[in-house]
Parts: sequence; C-alpha cells; structure tokens
Amino acid sequence: MPAKISLLKTRLEAFDRLELLGSPTPLEKLHRLSEFTGRDIYIKRDDITPLALGGNKLRKLEYLVAAALAEGADTLVTAGAIQSNHVRQTAAVAAKLGLKCVALLENPIGTTEANYLTNGNRLLLDLFNVEVVMCDALDDPMAQLAEQAERLEAQGFRPYVVPIGGSNALGALGYVQCALEIAEQSSANFVDFSAVVVASGSAGTHAGLAVALRHLMPDTQLIGVTVSRSADAQRPKVEAIAREVATELQFDEKIPPVILWDEYFAPRYGEPNEAGMAAVKLLAEQEAMLLDPVYTGKAMAGLLDGIERGLFPDEGPILFIHTGGAPALFAYHPQV
Repeated sequence: MPAKISLLKTRLEAFDRLELLGSPTPLEKLHRLSEFTGRDIYIKRDDITPLALGGNKLRKLEYLVAAALAEGADTLVTAGAIQSNHVRQTAAVAAKLGLKCVALLENPIGTTEANYLTNGNRLLLDLFNVEVVMCDALDDPMAQLAEQAERLEAQGFRPYVVPIGGSNALGALGYVQCALEIAEQSSANFVDFSAVVVASGSAGTHAGLAVALRHLMPDTQLIGVTVSRSADAQRPKVEAIAREVATELQFDEKIPPVILWDEYFAPRYGEPNEAGMAAVKLLAEQEAMLLDPVYTGKAMAGLLDGIERGLFPDEGPILFIHTGGAPALFAYHPQV
C-alpha cells in the first residue's frame, strides 16, 4: 500500500489546494455501538472539519476555491436547499477569505415551519452575510447559477460558480484526499475494513471515494446510501463524476460497480423519516455523536439495517463516513 499511497499523493499534487482542513480528521471506533450491534463499527469524523461547525464540503472547497482564486474571482455563487450544509460551508469559506457569496436557495419540502425557514444552516447564512436569492425550484441549477453569475458580472464582480454540493471532478478530489487518510489511518491501526458506508447525494463525495478506494483498498466494498433518489437515478451521477476523477488522476483502473442502497431516503430529499431519526437518537444515546435528519441519519439507518439483514460481504469491520450536518437538527426541531 505505501507505493499506492505515494503515487496517489503525487497525482494530487498537480492540483491547487487551499489548506483549510489543517490536519486529517480522526478515525475512531464506536465502542458502545459496536457492542450494541455485535459488529465492529468505526467512524471517519468529517463532521468536525474546522470551519463553520464542520462537514464534508470543506474538502471539496479546498480545491474549488483554490481554482476560483486562481481565476481572480471575488465572489462565490452556489445553490442548494434552505438547510444546505454545502451552502453553509461555502459561505463560511467566502467569509474567511473575504469573498462575496451569493446563494440560490429552494424549499424542497414546501414547509412553512419557522425553524426550517430561519434556524439551523439558514441562520448561519445570515451570520456569514450571504446574499440569498430564493427560487421556486432549482430545476436547472447550472443554468440558474450561470444566470446569477452573468448578473454579478454586469455589476462588476468576478464570480466563480460552485456546483451544488461542490460535486464535480475537481471537488471530488477532496474525497480522494480523504481516502488517502483512511488508508493511512486504517494501516496504522491494523484495521482491515470490510466495507465503507457513505451518504450518496450530489455524488461527489461518493465518486471521489470510489476512485481512490479502488486504488488503495480494492478489497473494501464501498456502499452509498442514497438520500435523494433511487439507485437507478443516482448511479449515473456517481459514475460520471468517478470517470472524470479517474481521468484527471490518470488512472486506467476500471471503476467497480457502484453499490447503492436506496431503501432509506423516503419520503424524499430533505424530509426526515422514522428509521433515520431512530438512527440519530441511537448514535446520540450510545456515542454522544450527532447525526443529521437529511444525510447521515438516513445513511446510518442503512448501515444498521444492513447489519440486521446480513447485507455486508462478510463479518469484518465497517467504516461510516460522517459527513456532518448537525446544524440541521435545530431546523427540524419538533421532528427530532
């Protein structure tokens, strides 16, 4: 593995990256949850990345905002749901670097609950001084983002469009970097993971892990638990970004079939469900670990159900990628 790690590090050095993360996030064993389930479960703590209450998007933004600065941008333009973790983290990076941030927001669940509309991630956007543009729907987000970028250019700004979720090949390099950390940490702790479980939404996190883990840990199964759509609809999104990442890194290795579990996202993106909320409660009780109702709660519900139903390839340790999102707990407060 050391030679594979060295090769991948060398390939990544070809891309500009801002040093926002600081150091690798911890990889920890969940001792009480492991005892509760009868299975060794570990967690990668990307919920505690160091900016704006943490989350996975900071890894993507290290690459995306480096590209923005290289182009001379003074404004970041992005989009997402009112409670988007990605928009919150993009806004935080903009504030830290002295950039303007414009966010197109939609209300995907059509709620009028005050907590959802004003608390959680939405509250933080006001603190970071984001210019919010409300949309009836983000039905063509790249076109809508391009339109906003044109408006800003006409006003004299130099915008850089950050895609929803930071999910393109450049942003996904952040999760190639994460896979390097996982490989080094698992080796140092003498843990051979049977499977890695991650929430699969805008697909960049999943795709970056898919390419890098195939190279570094080919015997470890990567499972994406969908949070917004069926496996048939999600698979092409993951595959497209993964192919682009592999090309950027000059890898000829074939990407393995994308494994997706789609029984846990109902009723729709952004709306909690019973199994997801039970997983949130269980992790809080067993490990004082905060999941969220939209992503990690549903992904953990998939992991727990997978253990119960014997869906994992063997009895080896499982790694859960904690992508963050705890601010949303306050937005969904009476459901929590």
